[in-house]
Amino acid sequence: MILEISVKVPSTPSILSMTEDTFPSIIRNDAGLNNISEVVNWLTKESSVLKLGLSNSGTVLFRGFPIFTPEDFDSFSSAFNYGNFTYQESLSNAVRINKTPRVFTANEAPPEVEIFLHHEMAQTPSYPEKIFFCCLSPAAEGGATPLCRSDKVYETLNDKHPKWVSKFESLGLKYTTLMPNSDELASGQGRGWRSTLSVQDKKAAEERLIELNYTWEWQENGSLLATTPPLPATTKLTDGKISFFNQIIAAYRGWKTQENMSLPAVTFGNGEHIDEIILNTISDIAERFTTALEWEPGDVALVDNKRVMHGRNPYSGNKKREVVVCLARDS
Repeated sequence: MILEISVKVPSTPSILSMTEDTFPSIIRNDAGLNNISEVVNWLTKESSVLKLGLSNSGTVLFRGFPIFTPEDFDSFSSAFNYGNFTYQESLSNAVRINKTPRVFTANEAPPEVEIFLHHEMAQTPSYPEKIFFCCLSPAAEGGATPLCRSDKVYETLNDKHPKWVSKFESLGLKYTTLMPNSDELASGQGRGWRSTLSVQDKKAAEERLIELNYTWEWQENGSLLATTPPLPATTKLTDGKISFFNQIIAAYRGWKTQENMSLPAVTFGNGEHIDEIILNTISDIAERFTTALEWEPGDVALVDNKRVMHGRNPYSGNKKREVVVCLARDS
């Protein structure tokens, strides 16, 4: 069920009606906020109410607002007063391009590459709690952003396969990625090891990996095969629910390095392989709780990264798809 709410100036008490059954919640600018200054003023007044709505629905989509540039989007996201989470400090394996210090492209992978459902940076020890997406220009065809409620995935998986869930929760997950010698744009996971680890040479890279408690192996072509320590497969949300918080679907279905690696992209935390029956079942359950966000120009989606997975459908056409993001910490 999708709930649409019209902006009323100066207050928006109807926003309080956003619930967990409205996914995503949509707020339309029917009141006619005409410029980014008016929008920021409204957001500053209503941010606490909007955050409450986000905690219920998992995603809030703002539609029809005057957002035309990365700078507009930077101002929009800043109005919520979350803590910053920059691309440079992240361990993201996606190639991205900064538009402002806080705003960068969602992913530089080619249009035909599908990016499967995942929680942003859940395959690393450090991840953002919130994600702002902004569509400056939708694709001519395709390019929707799938959104999936992982708390509902957990609930269903635990109901049908409690032994699997118990194993995920007790062992956690390990992820193995192949970081190329330099950035490669041909996939969604092509960020080179220098950029990923914020280093310039192998010695500094190994020191950083030791800090992170990763294991690693240098490849003959200069790329780096790195494996995380055991990371949680679930997380507890503020409302007491549990979310299936990880990158298991994307790692299994989409990481382009799988065929080139001596290790699976994802295993249980003790290194044990995960049966394909389990992996396919998880993917099937996630599909049941997935909604495709079809972008319109100026759309901004605020996503609770712990509650909601996202991805990117392939797209085509001569029109450039331009979706930018801003990551944020709760504080």
